[in-house]
Amino acid sequence: PTSSKPSSATRTNPPRRALYWGMATLRSTKEDRLAGTLRLMLGVLFVMTGVMKLVVPMLADAWSGQLLASGLPLFTLTRWTVPFVEIAVGVVLLVGTHTRFAVLVVIGIMVVATYVHLIVDDPTLFPLQPSEPIIPIIVIGMASYLLWKGGGSWSRDLGAPEASPLSQSSER
Repeated sequence: PTSSKPSSATRTNPPRRALYWGMATLRSTKEDRLAGTLRLMLGVLFVMTGVMKLVVPMLADAWSGQLLASGLPLFTLTRWTVPFVEIAVGVVLLVGTHTRFAVLVVIGIMVVATYVHLIVDDPTLFPLQPSEPIIPIIVIGMASYLLWKGGGSWSRDLGAPEASPLSQSSER
């Protein structure tokens, strides 16, 4: 008698294969010094800004003032969470692992920063930068390049295994 179940050799799990392929694709990158340099620059920038929002009183006050003046919701949560998120994203970028996920967070933060720059009209709340959203827009451009190219040179993503749907389906 024949069984109606497929044998283990013919059984596949397409959703699992697709997820693995998607994750490997998101981490894929090539030796790209521009991408590596931009990634390292953004990593340093985000670690520095996160730390400064926590330990430099003048900048902590400016950060709080920006949040209050812009009318963003959840002031206390945002005030204390964003600096730690910036530090974590900066470290992830410096290491160069899961770069595309990290730059999605960076882009989100910078879109909100652009909004704050456009809404807040008190130049004293921007002590080390212009009140126009020049820096957030430049950072969005840098992050967009990394979203396109990946972590580039000197990244952990560079050594990540690559997968393709064709090689997965031929392993059956």
